[in-house]
Amino acid sequence: MGSVRAMVSTRLLCLLSAKVAGSSKTLARAGCSVCFKRHVSSSPSRLQSCMSAWVIDQYGTNGVLRYTEDITIPTVSSPSEVMIKVHAASLNPLDISMRGGYGAKLLKLRRDPMSVMDSDSEFPLILGRDVSGVVVDCGSEVTHFAPGDEVWAAVPPWKQGCLAEFVTLTEYEVSHKPELLSHTEAASIPYVASTALSALVNAGGLCRDSSSDKRVLITGGSGGVGTFSIQLLKAWGAHVTVTCSQNAEGLVRGLGADEVVDYTTGDVAEQLEMMEKFDLILDNVGGDTEQWAIGLLKPWSGAKYITLVTPLLLSTDSMGLLDGTIHAGFTLHTKAIQNIISSGVFYRWGFYAPDGPALDEVKKLVDAGKILPVVEAQFPFTQVPQAFQKLEQGHARGKTVVRVAEKDDTQAEELAQNICTDTAESELGVQGTAKQN
Repeated sequence: MGSVRAMVSTRLLCLLSAKVAGSSKTLARAGCSVCFKRHVSSSPSRLQSCMSAWVIDQYGTNGVLRYTEDITIPTVSSPSEVMIKVHAASLNPLDISMRGGYGAKLLKLRRDPMSVMDSDSEFPLILGRDVSGVVVDCGSEVTHFAPGDEVWAAVPPWKQGCLAEFVTLTEYEVSHKPELLSHTEAASIPYVASTALSALVNAGGLCRDSSSDKRVLITGGSGGVGTFSIQLLKAWGAHVTVTCSQNAEGLVRGLGADEVVDYTTGDVAEQLEMMEKFDLILDNVGGDTEQWAIGLLKPWSGAKYITLVTPLLLSTDSMGLLDGTIHAGFTLHTKAIQNIISSGVFYRWGFYAPDGPALDEVKKLVDAGKILPVVEAQFPFTQVPQAFQKLEQGHARGKTVVRVAEKDDTQAEELAQNICTDTAESELGVQGTAKQN
């Protein structure tokens, strides 16, 4: 566990961006404090009219990513919205898929239900699902947040993403950031946490009070969802078995995995069949996994097979919204009926679901040291294409994070240092004058 904890830089003081230095945060450094007055509200349009962002203007490979400084700032347009100054964002495999057009038809409809009646383009499209940053503006009905609050959130795939200076979300999609994590660390968690919680809780029926001594198998356990799920399940008292490659074994064991099966050596199914059967399987791999994995579940005991690799969006992309949805629904229904009849096993699909209050509970676990961020690689905002390339290499060992407001953070830190120095010099001057008098 110590090797994993070394990956966590515990920062008790997080510096705000210079652009939001008007908020009421106290920057403590070198024994001096500088307090800035919090604005009750700050209209984004007063700050600037355009922002920097990485966008795509068409679907394709990495070459479609384009940096621009001319994207209109997403202002608060409803009473329940919160506008966030992005400090860090992280990438997920979904971003690569969406860059290539995955789920385009269904997600476009979700963004704008009227788009089914026209052919308006959804471009330019901003990717990025994980955000950690600072609130700069709030709608009139927002009660849990105020400008200056440090927050984290998972950005729904049907909304403009966070590979940009600002992003706007509803209050119910946002949570206060764990106090002991930097923005870079915090940005590695929200989307995988929301996905894992939706799969394990909503589809799998597990919770803190029902997981004790449950046997859970996680396929593909070294990625973002896997590394989070291991820690969450161990915090809930479950017994966790993981499949991964040999060079990831140390990572997943350090996070708490009880048993690890190396899929690169021998037949995975044979190795797992020698173990006691499982109460739940969380499948992050897909493909032919379910053909051999479902048999590893305890029969006629309410065991559940949850896969995060579903054909819904692929079906709507290839067959159209109506036919694709019907086909996917029929596939799910058929598999569910077959498995419940043959072995009493529940077959279900897991999906991401936005849930700010759920992230509040994750925050508590993070601040208690029960869940640690696992950041494999970091990139500055200027190197987003390189970050995508890193993620495309596969075999993830945690998350790839983009430091969006790195320059602003440096400016804020330098500002704090300068003010502290000036304050210290002033205090010495006062003390000297007092001695002379």
